Amino acid sequence: MKSQDTPFEGGPLDGRVLPVLLGLTGHPPKVYRVPVPDAAGGPPTVLVYRRVQAGRSRRLGLHQGWKYAFDPEGGAGRAPGGPKWPWSGPRARGGDATPESHADE
Repeated sequence: MKSQDTPFEGGPLDGRVLPVLLGLTGHPPKVYRVPVPDAAGGPPTVLVYRRVQAGRSRRLGLHQGWKYAFDPEGGAGRAPGGPKWPWSGPRARGGDATPESHADE
């Protein structure tokens, strides 16, 4: 498998460059989870890093690669690894599908 040296920003891994395995498309994963073992023997703490664009070239605006930014919330908004479906967003207010009654009828 192919790997790429990827920089990390924020959190405990700030400033480190680690080799990250690339997927089938040649890109690193969107979310990188790092389990940190607990010193007391409890459940490990999971650090979550999100893939962001490392930069753009000045002249043509081309993509310069990827880096990982620390996510302090840990991805609490979605199920880990699950797809983001358009219909699974926040509920619409009102929720009633019946049309409004018109006074002139």
